[in-house]
This record gives sequence, C-alpha cells and structure tokens, in this order.
Amino acid sequence: MADSQHSSSGKTYVNSQDFSSEEETSEASKLKFSEDEETLIIRMFNLVGERWALIAGRIPGRTAEEIEEYWNTRYSTSE
Repeated sequence: MADSQHSSSGKTYVNSQDFSSEEETSEASKLKFSEDEETLIIRMFNLVGERWALIAGRIPGRTAEEIEEYWNTRYSTSE
C-alpha cells in the first residue's frame, strides 16, 4: 500500500507527496482546493481523523461536506 503508512496504533497516515495532480478524478477536479488547503486537510486528517467539521473550521469558506467529498474522491482507497 504505497498511498499511506500504517502505524502500530492502526491509524492511516497520508503524505501529500504520495499523490500527484494526474491522479485527480473528474469529481475531485470539480472541487478546487489550493495546495495550502490540501496540505492542511492532510495534516488535520492525520491528527483528528474523519472529523470533517473540525477540519472545515480551519479552512474559511469550506464546509465539512466539501472536505469529506474531496477526501473521499481523492484519497479514499477501496480495500
């Protein structure tokens, strides 16, 4: 699993360098996020997990639903 790293606690940590812009799906490209927003989402996800409202509270103008949809279309893995 090259996209993420697992710790001994069972949490998945994602590195923003694991994903290139070429991997964007058509759905993810509808949701335009700046590089700074994407980095913050990844860092916050690594800290708080799927607490989308908490993450959205750190990004002005973004809703929890937008962030969750972006995350699921861009970083979700089908295992």
